Amino acid sequence: MDVLQQPRNDNPARMEPLAKLPVFWALEGKRCVVAGGSDACAWKAELLAACGAHVEIYAETLSGSFKALLARNLEHAAARLIHHPGHWQMDDLAGAAIAIADCNDEIEARRFFDAACARGVPVNVIDKPDFCQFQFGSIVNRSPVVVAISTDGAAPILAQTIRRKIETLLPRTLKSWAGLAQSIRGRVNGLLETASARRLFWEKFADMAFDSSAVNQTEAQLLLAARGLKSTTSTTGRVTLVGAGPGDAELLTLKAVRALQAADVILFDDLVSAEVLELARREAKRMLVGKRGGRTSCRQEDINAMMVKLAKAGKRVVRLKAGDPMIFGRAGEEIAHLDCENIPVDVIPGITAASAMASRLGISLTHREHAQSVRFITGHSRHGGLPMDVDWTTAADPHTTTVFYMGGRTAPLIADRLIAEGLSPETPAVIMSDVSRTTQRQWHGNLAGLAEGISEIGTENPVLIAVGDVLAARQHAVHTAPLSAAAS
Repeated sequence: MDVLQQPRNDNPARMEPLAKLPVFWALEGKRCVVAGGSDACAWKAELLAACGAHVEIYAETLSGSFKALLARNLEHAAARLIHHPGHWQMDDLAGAAIAIADCNDEIEARRFFDAACARGVPVNVIDKPDFCQFQFGSIVNRSPVVVAISTDGAAPILAQTIRRKIETLLPRTLKSWAGLAQSIRGRVNGLLETASARRLFWEKFADMAFDSSAVNQTEAQLLLAARGLKSTTSTTGRVTLVGAGPGDAELLTLKAVRALQAADVILFDDLVSAEVLELARREAKRMLVGKRGGRTSCRQEDINAMMVKLAKAGKRVVRLKAGDPMIFGRAGEEIAHLDCENIPVDVIPGITAASAMASRLGISLTHREHAQSVRFITGHSRHGGLPMDVDWTTAADPHTTTVFYMGGRTAPLIADRLIAEGLSPETPAVIMSDVSRTTQRQWHGNLAGLAEGISEIGTENPVLIAVGDVLAARQHAVHTAPLSAAAS
């Protein structure tokens, strides 16, 4: 029987609606028809030839670039370019794998489209979306690694910009790594009998492909590494505590994304955003184990037991926590429990909500003219009131920025206690809920007005309360900046 009794997200939406289905089409040795001799047709013919297709071009005249293409030696050994100097005919489309045309008008486009459809040939009329059964995307070529980007015709320039961004992320050496993977895949899978061992090898291989210090790996070295895994691979899985950040998926670290992509099971908190979960491996089982104040929650003991149970079953478990797992995330308890059970555990930090709050406000939490230190304090005890083990005298230091987590329901008590300890009621304060999300709300005021602020913001969503003179620093700087600086 499963340890957790909370409702689970066993069947999440695995894919949002798609404008078009991205398909990678094998065309080597296949007959393809290109009707037209324009530069646009030349580019399409070159693209098909790069896939090893036998391209038959029907055109009375050819552009200069098309003539140059026909005169070149093709890089793909199977590719063929054959020019038929004349207009295409209906029967020319019979038996083609795909058909492409550049037509001058709608009548010609309709005629070509109908002829291809009648013969069951997928068709694309260049720059005429109404006569296209498929589209070409912007391509990042590290073949056999190929990335294609489409905006469904809405913004071709955007697709080109995305392609340039991806070009900078994918090293040129990726092509040779992918070729190396093709050459050793069968032998590696033969050496490693279990799926977990094979997956571990290929994950290490993928990491090396992006490591500039591993460029000289040979087949022999990789096969030796596979033999080492065969003799040492344990049946026990592992747990990785991952910081999901405050909600904005773009604030995840690259290492966190890799962990989500490698997970078998993801145990996620109630505060983890759907955008972050969308980055997880599609096949991963996702289980909600949220703990929220004042609501029915999973017991920590049950979460600990579930992590152990899954890891001992050989699963790669990601314990996905909002913010940073090491700040008010009970990571210490979970790590200690896993250590006692000899379960390997890693931690991937995340951006804590206070840091995201500071970035949204455009302030430094430790501005040298206002605050020489920063404190993160839990805003409530396990019994719902103020925490009893906080040194409130120190918390009222006017030279410190203090951020209270989970203090929505105790905000009036926090204000009263800090004022009682000597902090000025006029000390600037900010309340922010759903930090970094589209639903973010914020209130600006002073310590004496915290009760009013929390009644305005509410306590249904995660709340941060920041107190300290630093919160007014940027506003003061704007009002006192020299005219030349303000003008710039």
